[in-house]
Amino acid sequence: MSSHEREVIGVDDRVSVGRAIPLGIQHMMSMFGSTVLVPVLTGLDPNVAIMCSGIGTICYLLVTGNKIPSYLGSSFAFISPILAVGATQGLDAAMSGVVVAGLVFLAVAGIVRLAGTGWIDRLLPPVLVASVMVVIGVGLSATAVDMAFMQDLPDGTSAFYGLGAIVAAITLVAAVVFSSMGGIFGTIPVLLAIIVGYVVSVPLGLVDFAPVAEAAWIGLPNISAPRFDVGAIALVAPVAIVVVIEHIGHLLAVGEIVGKDYREMLPRSLAGDGISTMISGFLGGPPTTTYAENIGVMSVTRVYSTQIFWYAGGFALVIGGFCPKLAALIQSIPSPVMGGVCLLLFGLIASNGLRMLVSNKVDFDVNRNLMIASVVIIVGVGMETSGISIPIGDYTLPGMATSALAGILLNLILPGGRQESR
Repeated sequence: MSSHEREVIGVDDRVSVGRAIPLGIQHMMSMFGSTVLVPVLTGLDPNVAIMCSGIGTICYLLVTGNKIPSYLGSSFAFISPILAVGATQGLDAAMSGVVVAGLVFLAVAGIVRLAGTGWIDRLLPPVLVASVMVVIGVGLSATAVDMAFMQDLPDGTSAFYGLGAIVAAITLVAAVVFSSMGGIFGTIPVLLAIIVGYVVSVPLGLVDFAPVAEAAWIGLPNISAPRFDVGAIALVAPVAIVVVIEHIGHLLAVGEIVGKDYREMLPRSLAGDGISTMISGFLGGPPTTTYAENIGVMSVTRVYSTQIFWYAGGFALVIGGFCPKLAALIQSIPSPVMGGVCLLLFGLIASNGLRMLVSNKVDFDVNRNLMIASVVIIVGVGMETSGISIPIGDYTLPGMATSALAGILLNLILPGGRQESR
């Protein structure tokens, strides 16, 4: 079977347990690196973060009626405020902000439910949504390239890492080859590519097995309760507004990839993310958000079944919460391996944005479309790849949110709003 004839497994389709297990592991491993990085940077427990991502994903699937295929992992948007609160008032106080951030999600979900979702079409025309999808994918390119080609040095700088680049290239080629094949290989190319990259890395000395050997097979999660602090809440919780913008972008991206219109389900989607974030805060984990990595996996595999995300969430819950050795084994995957995979996954998200422009027949002879796409893509990609955020008091506005807001503003003020496509 050729690649363009590869089987599509729809959102409501079901597969056998034998197929669901590797597909679920593939999604879990795709989110692993980023989900672990957030607690590492903020001082939280990585295993609790993994466990909370699993619990959060399961809650999200329940709240959305098992209709939206998405994985929830640690949110990067909250890193700065959690660090700030953790340094002065303690991480337990920061967790109170995380809990209230979940309430902010629920409040926004309630407002959207009351106001309806008709405003989404007015504020977010296809040219803007597609451009934001390009920003999501290309904006993450710097992260993927850094993982694939760079090595951190003892003096705090980084330099090109030739050996890592070779491993990343082998992993990327493996992912492309497997994704072009039919049968089981075509549905788990990311997992197979990670395995190939890992096997290649072992004899090259890129894998440290010491933490795996030291970790116990069975253990209990190191959960911690929040300590409610008004100052911490005021610093952490409002960041949820920024993540709402990211959430809408991801939801529309998922809808474009799977061929469904999820606009009407935005309130339930936001509520699922909010409940997930609240649970994570009560257990001592970072806030959660829908993950671009898993959107990329769906794009490359054409497997959209929500059943797979139940397996992924279940695996993360068990491994993060009760099996430290398996968690340590997955954490031992070298950065170049994950970088090689992410080069493909993030590129596919951007490519789906371009595909959306084509499928919606967006006319770039219309000046407003040209202006909106140009501003959104350059501002968003430029800020995201440069690591620039706009400081607003105690908060920062990241590139994706800034570009989306700029695009919304342009869409509202530029004339000819009905001529965006032909």
